[in-house]
Amino acid sequence: MDSELASLSVHVDGEGDTGRRTFRIRGVYGDARQGEERDYRIVANDQHAYLDLFASLARDFGTRMPRNRMARSAPRFEARYRPLLTSNIAPGIRYGYGDPAVCREPIAQAGGSGAWHLVVTSNDAPDSFPILCSDDLQHWSHAGYVFPAGRKPAWCLDGEHVSDFWAPELHFVHGRYLLCFCARERDRSLAIGLATAPGPAGPFTAEAAPLLRGGVIDPHIFVDRDGDPILFWKDDSNARWPRLFAELLQKDQTCVPALFPAGEDQRTALLIAALWPWARGIQPMEQFFLLQPLIEAVVDRFPDVRRQLAAMGRPEIVAAMRTPILAQRLSPRSLEFVGSSTVVLENDLAWEGHLIEGPWLYEHQGRFYLFYAGNDFSTDDYGIGVAVADAPFGPYRKIAEPLLRSTASWAGPGHPSVVTDSAGQPRIFFHAFFPGRAAYKEFRALLNAQLMISGETVELLDER
Repeated sequence: MDSELASLSVHVDGEGDTGRRTFRIRGVYGDARQGEERDYRIVANDQHAYLDLFASLARDFGTRMPRNRMARSAPRFEARYRPLLTSNIAPGIRYGYGDPAVCREPIAQAGGSGAWHLVVTSNDAPDSFPILCSDDLQHWSHAGYVFPAGRKPAWCLDGEHVSDFWAPELHFVHGRYLLCFCARERDRSLAIGLATAPGPAGPFTAEAAPLLRGGVIDPHIFVDRDGDPILFWKDDSNARWPRLFAELLQKDQTCVPALFPAGEDQRTALLIAALWPWARGIQPMEQFFLLQPLIEAVVDRFPDVRRQLAAMGRPEIVAAMRTPILAQRLSPRSLEFVGSSTVVLENDLAWEGHLIEGPWLYEHQGRFYLFYAGNDFSTDDYGIGVAVADAPFGPYRKIAEPLLRSTASWAGPGHPSVVTDSAGQPRIFFHAFFPGRAAYKEFRALLNAQLMISGETVELLDER
């Protein structure tokens, strides 16, 4: 291996979880053959700060330029997405309308109006999971929060920069409203919880402990023809393999040339290896920001890296590079699992990169359509795909190309929910970033589009 690469070293001075860091990097600078040393200061532990840091390192030391700091042409994909909410409509809604899940209040229910309710991700905001209400699926008003400040479930880690309240969903199941959601336990691991309420705006009572633990996210409840719930979720293995990969690089840098032929990727791998002893102790999302250039280097040659890791005898990393979507029945009364879980989908198409997530199952004319998101949520490569089956547990047949992609107007469409509108037509709701602003805790707008579903075909209708 190039001796200059092997001599790269890093020193970090940090101030706890404040995000203030000084990175002292020593290595090759430009075309110089002698080692150069430079300091880089960041004052926040957000994704933009790390993207700017890695952009500077790419210019100074020849590491990989982050995808979100590259000059890229506007996406060629064209679609008439209809924006619904493009700003925060209440002070407690900090980050917009990520992971939007729409639920209709049954008219047959006593006092039911048939109104639509929407719950969305809140990240680390004091008030968790905004609830919005609409009579027509187009105009939305704020109706409260699932867990207002001071009323979070006891098992959830709570606090700015440390908690992550993600991906809530609300469904009417056997006379009550059932909410599933993702949050961090106090050991920082991701878990799935449940809460119930007599009405769609609450008050919600959370179960005393998570339903599912151990790095799981994006729960989705499908209510079958008998009114019984099936829980779908994602094993968040894409959060594990980059850490395992960084550990490998730190312990054995001799494997870098075989894994990464390109010099910029080799330097990136060695930089991450040097940073990892410090980085393993920081918050999970900050770890993701720091590991993102390495993730992008791997995903760009994903099949080759997986084959090389298999040849090196690292099956645990290879296995973690698959992100399965699983499903299992729930007892509608006790809310306990029934039977065993089934893997219904995995990332195996090129456009999906190293992950799929955000599942939503929609039944239409006897078939089952599993909508899902794929690739990195914080880049233009994120999109929404569809798989079709004849039963809720599959087997599923994927449509080869994504249904929704980034356009010139909207970046990273993702985490869909699909409902039947008042006219009896399927309509998809999803979030997206303003162009150039895709990142964790950036504002995400609420958009929608009408669908045409027929057999194995799912298409967007052009609503002019």
